[in-house]
Amino acid sequence: MKELVAKINAEYEVFAANAAAQAEKGNKAAGTRARKSALEISKLMKEFRKVSVEAAK
Repeated sequence: MKELVAKINAEYEVFAANAAAQAEKGNKAAGTRARKSALEISKLMKEFRKVSVEAAK
């Protein structure tokens, strides 16, 4: 589970950097990368939910 949390944190850092670049500088490519990271974060969160529910049993 710790490894999964580390992956989520790393992906969030990528997302935050790209989202900021898009918002502040109007960088369209950064927006594309931010959306891709957001999708990956969504997948990782679903996996975290599964692992968390299993650990709670």
